[in-house]
Amino acid sequence: MTAVAELMDYADVIERFDPVLGLEVHVELNTNTKMFCGCANEFGGEPNTKVCPTCLGMPGALPVVNGKAVEGAIRIGLALNCEIAEWCRFARKNYFYPDMPKNFQTSQYDEPIAFNGYLDVTLDDGEIVRVEIERAHMEEDTGKSLHVGGATGRIHGAEHSLLDYNRAGVPLIEIVTKTIEGTGERAPEVARAYVSALRDLLSALDVSDVRMDQGSLRCDANVSLMAKDATDFGTRTETKNVNSLRSVERAVRYEMTRQAAILADGGSIKQETRHFQEADGSTSPGRTKETAEDYRYFPEPDLVPIAPSREWVEELRGTLPEMPSERRKRIQQEWSLSDEALRDLLNVGAVDLVAATVEAGATPDEARGWWVNTLAQEANTREVELADLAISPAQVAEVIGLVTSGELTNKLAKEVVQGVLAGEGSPREVVEKRGLKVVSDDSALLAAIDEALAGQPDVAEKIRGGKVAAAGAIVGAVMKATKGQADAKRVRELIIERVGS
Repeated sequence: MTAVAELMDYADVIERFDPVLGLEVHVELNTNTKMFCGCANEFGGEPNTKVCPTCLGMPGALPVVNGKAVEGAIRIGLALNCEIAEWCRFARKNYFYPDMPKNFQTSQYDEPIAFNGYLDVTLDDGEIVRVEIERAHMEEDTGKSLHVGGATGRIHGAEHSLLDYNRAGVPLIEIVTKTIEGTGERAPEVARAYVSALRDLLSALDVSDVRMDQGSLRCDANVSLMAKDATDFGTRTETKNVNSLRSVERAVRYEMTRQAAILADGGSIKQETRHFQEADGSTSPGRTKETAEDYRYFPEPDLVPIAPSREWVEELRGTLPEMPSERRKRIQQEWSLSDEALRDLLNVGAVDLVAATVEAGATPDEARGWWVNTLAQEANTREVELADLAISPAQVAEVIGLVTSGELTNKLAKEVVQGVLAGEGSPREVVEKRGLKVVSDDSALLAAIDEALAGQPDVAEKIRGGKVAAAGAIVGAVMKATKGQADAKRVRELIIERVGS
């Protein structure tokens, strides 16, 4: 059993050390086929059914580059303000993993297709931080190992392992930042904001489904600490395959507090990969981290170099959509949002969700209210990203429409949302199954009002005497009798009419 790590208080970490980050984000492209063969590029499926001699690394099988993947790589590079190489090639990255059938990964080493870019990211308070991009290069994904038995699901303690090569050969773009310095106490927030901004950009480009929960987008977070008076970087660790925005922030923060405690005690940091533990936000040791020399890179002899013409690059530049930052500025103007309101949307990741809800027929204020308040609370309770909730913008717009038409009250609408989130069907199906329609028949409401007035004659006298506020007690009784399915405003109107007649 791994011993619990000593941690330093975060405020003390910031007082004594400067954090240094490096973020590597792997993006699976949504091409129809894999990077170097014609196998289907699809998530899931029966193990080892989407494979062929090429992606299984069989002797004599030769790779062919996926042209759409190259196109996607160039578009990503352009969107990240990168230079696009006039000539680049693939290399073999040699290392042994059971889930890598060739015992090398076809990747790019010193000649990436895109390099020297940047991405401006907005923090929670509106501050903009420029994250510089070292490179964005093409490669292929590995297969997946399933370790059976043991308590952790990892190889240590497992009884045996199973291998699924369906993912082997899936097109990947690895986006590597330059060293990120000077962020101080906001380093974890910067890491989260960067991955969030990158996810939004890739989604806008439509080059990936960016599903972090399925591994389509995953982040390796490199963290090191420098003493305040130091001039050299500290030894880094690399927390691998972090698969949610919240986890990226937690992983960076944890590593800062863990490393600081070791350094303060006179110890040294081991250069290694680490695994993030979702349950408690900690990291655990993986393997000793290799250097580039350990991979024995050499040019891939079975693939010709790639030399995208400048005409093609400019043609692809013309296909770039409105970038998320530009879209937010436009939306802010169109919806008349204050800077604070826009930040609220950004902080919960709701801009695109609200926009899609508006496109489905809701007003901006209605859509914003549901996503920023009710649904953001649901996401927080369930510890998932807002976009990962099991309700679509179209369904939220449908709920809003039912409220606007008078078929639902806001209270009933929240019950409908709960039903949708529970997988009970569309909003209208939930309304029917749960019997949640507003009681709009005046005769039924009057019967409930008469019963409530009979039970509280003193309240009726107060209303007759001009104390209209006393009607609230009768409204409450009617709402209880109708299980909250009455329109409170209409009930109040009927009470005044009844008592005054």
